[in-house]
Amino acid sequence: MSPEKQKTVWIDLDNSPHVPFFFPIIKKLEEKGYRLVITSRDCFQVCGLACLYNLSHVTIGRHYGANKALKVFGTLLRSILLLPTVIREKPDVSISHGSRPLIIISALLRIRSILIFDYEHAKSLPFLKPTLGMAPSVIQNPEVKKHFRQGYIGYQGLKEDVYVASFKPNPKILDDLKIDEHKLIVTIRPPANEAHYHNPESEKLFSATVDLIGNIPDAVMVILPRNEKTQKEMIINTWPEWYQNRKIIIPEKVVNGLDLIWYSDFVISGGGTMNREAAALGVPVYSIFRGKLGDVDKYLSENGRLTLLQSVADIQTNLKPIKRDKPDTASFENLPALKQIIEAIDTLAVGK
Repeated sequence: MSPEKQKTVWIDLDNSPHVPFFFPIIKKLEEKGYRLVITSRDCFQVCGLACLYNLSHVTIGRHYGANKALKVFGTLLRSILLLPTVIREKPDVSISHGSRPLIIISALLRIRSILIFDYEHAKSLPFLKPTLGMAPSVIQNPEVKKHFRQGYIGYQGLKEDVYVASFKPNPKILDDLKIDEHKLIVTIRPPANEAHYHNPESEKLFSATVDLIGNIPDAVMVILPRNEKTQKEMIINTWPEWYQNRKIIIPEKVVNGLDLIWYSDFVISGGGTMNREAAALGVPVYSIFRGKLGDVDKYLSENGRLTLLQSVADIQTNLKPIKRDKPDTASFENLPALKQIIEAIDTLAVGK
């Protein structure tokens, strides 16, 4: 792309899964000659992950908690804080995986915008429509189209396929966490208790799974809290002995989630991204999510790639705590999702 025709793309990273997802997209856009403006929100280890991936980014705004009024306040405040940067950088296209401030600013400044999503029940902003939506093609809800000015495009596979395609396992993760590879290794992600779709039943299932696995002699649980102040403290206070004797391990710094999943025997998660990462990698995965089930998780469950645990009884009967064979290499070539997303960005960037 020649300098006089160079287009600027703004990407906003406002949640931790967005960092690995957008990393290959950013690299592909840079290869094609786009100028990138990357902003980040100081929450849920977003900044730590962005640094882990060596992404040049500007951190603007933070998270304001689970209270609905504070969520609205935080969204509006961050939009205001982002505005000077966006006005100065003058992006031609904006892209996010659910950033509400990006949607607000793009509508205000008439920036062509792409909203990528994989959970159709997330709340949309009233009266504000991104230019284009993109989602896995298994999402078939016709109501989704009305939220976008130019409708939405389905891409093949999962959002996690975008970055799983280039994944190369690194066993150093076990050394970093001081885990014996002969143990039964279980990665657990607690429910997103600050999300608008949170169902308190997930908390009961989380506790029941930790209790069950904690009583397996050779098991070790790597638990990834969603926040330092509440979930981490709750875990340590609820199971202090297991935390002290490293039956429960909470990483002290940001880790590569795909490496951790790959070297786990199975995964249990109260949210979508880690469930789907495990499914994309072919690792056994159990969901304790109790919100409204989306089409992607329905598809994975129906195809045997995800096991839904919907009650404590399910945990007792359907969770299979067994070791698995872990290949030294991974091969996920020719996954089309990344190519299809880049093609959509190209089309929108030239104003078609």
